[in-house]
Amino acid sequence: MKTYRMYVRGEWVEAKSKSKREIFDPASGDLLGVVPEAHREDVAEAIKAAREAFDHGPWKTTTALDRGKYLFKISELIKRESKRLAELEVKNCGKPLAEAEFDVADAANCFEFYGGLATKIHGETMSVPANSMSFVVREPIGVCGQIIPWNYPLLMSAWKLAPALAAGCTVILKPSELTPLTALELAELIHEAGIPKGVVNIVTGPGAGAGEELAANKLCDKVAFTGGTVTGRKILEGASSNLKRVTLELGGKNPNIVFADCDLEAAIDGALFAAFANQGEVCSAGSRLLVEKSIHKNLVDGMVSKIGRIKLGHGLTPGVKMGPLVSKAHLEKVQNYIQIGIQEGAKLICGGKRPEGAEFAKGNFLMPTIF
Repeated sequence: MKTYRMYVRGEWVEAKSKSKREIFDPASGDLLGVVPEAHREDVAEAIKAAREAFDHGPWKTTTALDRGKYLFKISELIKRESKRLAELEVKNCGKPLAEAEFDVADAANCFEFYGGLATKIHGETMSVPANSMSFVVREPIGVCGQIIPWNYPLLMSAWKLAPALAAGCTVILKPSELTPLTALELAELIHEAGIPKGVVNIVTGPGAGAGEELAANKLCDKVAFTGGTVTGRKILEGASSNLKRVTLELGGKNPNIVFADCDLEAAIDGALFAAFANQGEVCSAGSRLLVEKSIHKNLVDGMVSKIGRIKLGHGLTPGVKMGPLVSKAHLEKVQNYIQIGIQEGAKLICGGKRPEGAEFAKGNFLMPTIF
């Protein structure tokens, strides 16, 4: 169990209120760490740090070449710590180790990609009438607030941080209050890489308060959010305070469409992966199937016959393909949806309940379910 602090102005800080949140392993119920519980005043301080770093710090005059070198360094540090980061990701959000290892490798690749892209940010010139020149220069937006969800904590951090830093922006990253640990470990690597103070700030706290401040604060020039549609609307409303730029990546209920002329075995395997990879906790999960009637029975029978191969358990256990849901609240939400499906007359053909056995008793496990 580790006690963490937030990263603001290149220093490790507590929340001003001294509030803390305990973080648990969703598979075992074990206490993993304790993190600060930031509120609006803490986030406002982090935004102020990013604003000062953008307006008056060395980042403004750091060349694109040198910005890229910082990102390359972060990539190398992630690779150095890949085993530890992957295991922590498994413990914090529940995913199987193979998926966590892929996420960590992809996070390192992301910083490496944008490290190379930093020197490739080009403007353009345009022909205009008369004796003059018209041209476009691409400049950093400024201070970027970044809010990420709980399903891909480290990878989402990389996707938000790397492009903003390559462009020359300063940032405030807020990971989900459920899965903040690898983002805080990443802060240690960013500090080790020598990024100037205030350029990267990482705060931990709930969306209500901490996330709202990022959206509403007038010192923040842009906010990027990945998460649910309801929260996305609130972000958009808060961002109207200074007409800041907004990027929203929201959830969906995505369909897989299967026609009779398909490779049936490939379709079955693809459908199972689309629905149950990462416990189905994916904003692009293909958890809705639209199937041509003539192959409907064969497809369903094939999925049911193979679903038993999806081994449930702690993500660090060899052979496990599906871990627990991220929290008890989320488990209850999914169970409620299952009951709604039954009440509305959908035919439950497998799953729909908690697995039996002592190894599942303390975790947020639910069997893969098909209606």
